[in-house]
Amino acid sequence: MARTKDPVVRSLLLDRAAHMLRTRQPVTLRTLVAGTGVSTMAVYTYFGGMDGLWKALRQEGFTRLAAQLAAVKMSADPVRDLAALGAAYLANAMENPDLYRVMFDAGFDLEDTGAADETLHHLVRAIDLAKANGRFRNEVDPLELATQSWIIGHGLASLVATGPLPPQTLAHGVPMLTALFTSAGDEPDRCRRSVEHGWAGAG
Repeated sequence: MARTKDPVVRSLLLDRAAHMLRTRQPVTLRTLVAGTGVSTMAVYTYFGGMDGLWKALRQEGFTRLAAQLAAVKMSADPVRDLAALGAAYLANAMENPDLYRVMFDAGFDLEDTGAADETLHHLVRAIDLAKANGRFRNEVDPLELATQSWIIGHGLASLVATGPLPPQTLAHGVPMLTALFTSAGDEPDRCRRSVEHGWAGAG
């Protein structure tokens, strides 16, 4: 009878591997499980070996991000929702700094390459709604604006979650996103109120 896999053990191994990579510790079967109470066989049980672990590591980062974005409750204000999605992106980075660093290391393959694209499509859908509601101009390219929004969020996350700047830096997201969305056609005062409301959960 096949043994039931414990998701806690899987998460433990992934989190430990990400931390070891970030702190530049050598990651081998033995060093990975050292002090965890888990045997080296667990790496084969859960990932099929070290190669499978590396693939699962990046994937786990996007899986957790997708769950964080999916938990954002959409409102009647799509600009607020865009900012809230950005705040959720940052919250995920702050909660999983080691995995966040590994997520964007293209040296490791993803198990599901569509997972990274789906995170961006959350923003695209909100921008489509903002256009439909008259907040953004019709000629705005949703994918381009979503990419610009992601660049702002990723830059802040990289500098705060895994970089040298303090959490207070995240407050810069409000004026930057307000400027970006205003350039897309939103009314400045209304835009800032929406962004401030959505950004409240950042960090």
